[in-house]
Amino acid sequence: MKNHLSFLVVFFLIFSLRTNAQNYPDFKKLDAYFEQMVKDWDVPGASIGIVKDGQLVFTGNYGTKEVGKSEKPDSNTLYAIASNSKAFTSAIIGMLVQEGKLGWNDKVKDYLPYFSLYDDPWISGNVTIRDLLSHRVGLGTFSGDVIWYKSEADAAELIKRAGKVPQAYDFRSGYGYSNLMYITAGEVIRKVTGKSWGENVQERILEHLGMDRSITTAKDLMKKSNYTTAHGREEGKNFPIAFEDWETIGATGGIISSVNDVAKWMIFNLNHGIHGQDTLLKRQTRNLVWTMHNVNVVDHTSKNDLGRHFSGYGLGWNIGDFHGNFMVGHTGGYDGMITAVTLIPDQKLGVVVLTNGHKSPIMAATYYALDQMLGTGEKNWSTDLLKRVNENELKDTRIADIKARRIPNTKPSLTLSAYAGTYDSEIYGKIEVKQEGDKLRLLFSNSPRLNASLRHWHHDTFEIIWDEKHAWFNFGTLKFNMDNNMKVISMDFEVPNDDIFFEELKPKKVR
Repeated sequence: MKNHLSFLVVFFLIFSLRTNAQNYPDFKKLDAYFEQMVKDWDVPGASIGIVKDGQLVFTGNYGTKEVGKSEKPDSNTLYAIASNSKAFTSAIIGMLVQEGKLGWNDKVKDYLPYFSLYDDPWISGNVTIRDLLSHRVGLGTFSGDVIWYKSEADAAELIKRAGKVPQAYDFRSGYGYSNLMYITAGEVIRKVTGKSWGENVQERILEHLGMDRSITTAKDLMKKSNYTTAHGREEGKNFPIAFEDWETIGATGGIISSVNDVAKWMIFNLNHGIHGQDTLLKRQTRNLVWTMHNVNVVDHTSKNDLGRHFSGYGLGWNIGDFHGNFMVGHTGGYDGMITAVTLIPDQKLGVVVLTNGHKSPIMAATYYALDQMLGTGEKNWSTDLLKRVNENELKDTRIADIKARRIPNTKPSLTLSAYAGTYDSEIYGKIEVKQEGDKLRLLFSNSPRLNASLRHWHHDTFEIIWDEKHAWFNFGTLKFNMDNNMKVISMDFEVPNDDIFFEELKPKKVR
């Protein structure tokens, strides 16, 4: 009888293992697909991970850490995960709410008295913690990012400047993705705890989850080693750029991590904030951050590729559905690195895609992996999305149009010294134009790495020749404006890109 029972136990164990194995797709097929995808998209490198039922069941690493070199990334290679950090910010605030140290509906101004928006006392006084985290304060998407981009100013100064950014829509009546408001949330965390956002991430999350490769400042890269190189892209070619340090603005995108570490974060969230015997996020917190606070319109009159029925933003998480499955996640855009983290909570399934280039197949990899794991289709996401990206690139003629409208054989209206001087941008601060010999220099007081030379373009417009290559933009012009007496009074920027809006600066000459 004992032998018979032992046989049955072994039989059912083997059957269970085989059944579980059959639930997974052919990982060799998945690996080959991702390998080809990285080549087709011409992204320098990528690291991909899939978690299922509390385990990291697939990892794949492709391409190289840096163009022109042969070293491949691995599952411990560090990438900047950028705005995927926002979910860490909302988790920390959730923990502080659980501890009774603040409330979701507390007014931001109660913690940061200098906080303001639009010179409107009522709005400034009524913005809550939840408003900061759900992109509904009235700022346009990416509006004001030029304030903090490569800036050496502290967070408090950036937040004060944010108060001068123009309103895009009525308070709480729309969606505008705002990095500035997450920087503000980071300062609320500092005010409440007496510790920086990075210290809170380290102590409250990274140490608890064993994410020992992850860091919150690029200053620690050398200590960790094994990190990838960021890449910009220009005229169809990838070029290496320096790793940016986003420590000051960490709450909006400061974490640097690996596939193995992000897998621990995904498993923790798929387990609804419980790690081992520790409940770090209570049920109320989990439910609130995964509840839509901002709703996007979905076209219900025709089918879409995702089988999507709803879409919106919670607190640090995008929320939607994928072929009938509840889906939460986020993407991250950092100088030279694009990443995505996506969860299907009901299936205990998560996908992380880390890449070190700007033309990135993050969602192609994500959706293909989800289809394979869920059995929802065989769509060739890489081919389809790459075609769309290439078509959009061809349609973007902004720079070509500017160059085509250049008027040859013109001269500046004034001597170079007349353009020189100190200019003030209400949202940024001081910008100087200096004459150095027969050239003009453009100098940003808070962001010296944005400094540039000015080369005559036509009439009173000059081309901006940046001192260093940048990931989000590469070409731009600056026009000097005069009053009726031909006195220079202001400048207008035209730097075509979709992320850093120099046009918002509008500097006026002060001397």
